[in-house]
Amino acid sequence: MATRTADVVVVGGGVMGTSILYNLALKGVTNTVLLEQTTLASGSTSRSQAILRMHYSNEVTTRMAWESLKIFRDFEEITGTPSGYVKTGYFIAVTESERQALEANVEMQQAVGVDTAIVGPEDVTRISSLLAAEEGEVFAYEPESGYADPYSVTNGFAGRARELGATVRTDARVTGIDIEGGRVVAVRFGDERVETNTAVVAAGPWSRKLLAGIGVDVPLGMVRHQVVMIRRPDSIGQHPILGDVVNDMSPRPDVGNITMVGVGEDEHDGTPEDFDQGVDMREVERTMIRLARRIPGMEDGLFRGGWSGLFTVTPDWHPVLDAVEGIDGLYCAVGFSGHGFKLSPMIGQTMAELIADGQATTIDISMLNLGRFEAGKLLESRYTMQVLA
Repeated sequence: MATRTADVVVVGGGVMGTSILYNLALKGVTNTVLLEQTTLASGSTSRSQAILRMHYSNEVTTRMAWESLKIFRDFEEITGTPSGYVKTGYFIAVTESERQALEANVEMQQAVGVDTAIVGPEDVTRISSLLAAEEGEVFAYEPESGYADPYSVTNGFAGRARELGATVRTDARVTGIDIEGGRVVAVRFGDERVETNTAVVAAGPWSRKLLAGIGVDVPLGMVRHQVVMIRRPDSIGQHPILGDVVNDMSPRPDVGNITMVGVGEDEHDGTPEDFDQGVDMREVERTMIRLARRIPGMEDGLFRGGWSGLFTVTPDWHPVLDAVEGIDGLYCAVGFSGHGFKLSPMIGQTMAELIADGQATTIDISMLNLGRFEAGKLLESRYTMQVLA
């Protein structure tokens, strides 16, 4: 068995793993190896809608999203690779019954520094004449929000990390983490072994099985989320992104006059490989009806396919960013519950601080510890839509 040594091994080559690798390199930790089982950004990252918004119910995620947006905007200057950031603005739409939740969230977000405000129906149509706002709906608007390109961001992080001295290995499926005397000693993949005293698991929906193999139980489930692609009529240009709680969907524009609509959260009990990666036609029909209600004229849009991806969810729809108690040198960055991409720059920075310095200082992530589930200290959403937790 071929063996090499590294100070840190990162398991998972999605946007999280590469961001952690890059941020470790920025701190001077460059004798590192990232192991990805297929190709970079091939898992959940590749199936993200890549929406960049700051609207959450908890300060930690709002703060992470806001600071991450600044990095997405300057990504090419920072890494040498463009992020594909497109500014569209973002509306969240809720019913009157959730007005208090919306108002409380916006107040918290404004205190953090986010550019956001409650807006009335007349403001919605003034900001974008393409949208329809109905009586009894309540809105907030973030003008700086938009979307980016997951593939470019992932490869931007990985490319700059390589330039700084890190190693990235693809086609390297991790088969186990070796523990001796209560601490990490190596990570195995194929017929190779990397001796290390620090391993970071950031393997998306594959994380639970890998961690269970060394006796670590992280409460991770999987949710299948569909993205329906619709070609807009020529009369409808770029519209803002919508977190449309009223119609249970999240449309965002894309190039080529395409609108991507995120819909559905169906529990998946199988493996990360065996889910239906297409879209359900009944869901497509429902989506077309809802979308035309919010953007009149979209009833003439054309279905152009779509895909499904997996959210790796925790009981409170917040990630675990923590050192694993009882195993020295083992860290987790897992369970992003459908909103990981927009947080990824700050996930990498705070995890690098935790690993290299013993504590995250840029943003306090202590409430995202693994022990909170057993202790009953879960973070809560003010909405029925958990992805807005």
